Amino acid sequence: MDNLNKELNIVYRYLLKKGVSHEDAEDAVQETAYKYLRFSDSIRSSKVRSWLIRVALNYYYDQCRKNNKYILNLEEIVVEEREVPDSIILKKERAEEFHILLSKLKPLFSELLLLKYEFNFSYVEISQLIGISTSSVKTNLFRARKKFKLLYEEDQHDKKRDI
Repeated sequence: MDNLNKELNIVYRYLLKKGVSHEDAEDAVQETAYKYLRFSDSIRSSKVRSWLIRVALNYYYDQCRKNNKYILNLEEIVVEEREVPDSIILKKERAEEFHILLSKLKPLFSELLLLKYEFNFSYVEISQLIGISTSSVKTNLFRARKKFKLLYEEDQHDKKRDI
């Protein structure tokens, strides 16, 4: 059960990183836990994390479709108590910039970048989660990094021009 809690915590953090609100992420994780308990006999232990993330995302997207809403919450940033206000502001600005640039990418590209660099998933884990081959994961990650870098450089160029 502790292992399930650990995995569900990872799913929750993943949803927050994707811009899902705190309340919606909690609902999705709760529904995912319920489904896991119902169907755990049919889930291979090597694919539990990818199954949990996929179920949580599908639940969230279903809820959004039902309510005709997609809310990205960029305000929730974890703050350590010892941080000084300047570093908190900088961290928040960087996170906002990062999420704005991610939102300009194709959904597949942003999901791949989050899974690889925020959650340190392996190519194989990403492949299983998304349902594409490992070579497709590598190819699309290469393209996603290239596009993200291009967007970042354009953004920096625009900021220098505005100064």
